[in-house]
Amino acid sequence: MAKVDRPLGSRHPEHNDVRYPVNYGFVPGALGHDGEELDAYVLGVSEPVKTFIGRCIAIIHRTDSGDDKLVVVPEGQDLSDEQIRVLTDFQERFFKSIIVRP
Repeated sequence: MAKVDRPLGSRHPEHNDVRYPVNYGFVPGALGHDGEELDAYVLGVSEPVKTFIGRCIAIIHRTDSGDDKLVVVPEGQDLSDEQIRVLTDFQERFFKSIIVRP
C-alpha cells in the first residue's frame, strides 16, 4: 500500500511553483538503501488519493544518486517505459535514471 503525502494537484514542498500532476508518496515500512521509506509514483489514477493499493510495474532507479522510486498502477493496468517517463518527467528530468522492470 502506498501512502500518498503529495496528492495530485498539490504543490511541491520545496518548489512552490511546481504542482504534482500525479499522486506521489511512499510505502510505509519498505526501506530503500538509504534507510528511508521507498517513494512511489501512483500513476493511472485521475483524482487525488490518500492511500492506494495497486501493482508495482517498474522502478525508476536514479543512477546519479542511487535513489529508487516505485511505479504503482491500478491492478490490470500497464504503462510503457515512454508513458512512465512522460508522466514522471516533471520531477525526473532533473536526474539521470533508468526504468527497471520487476
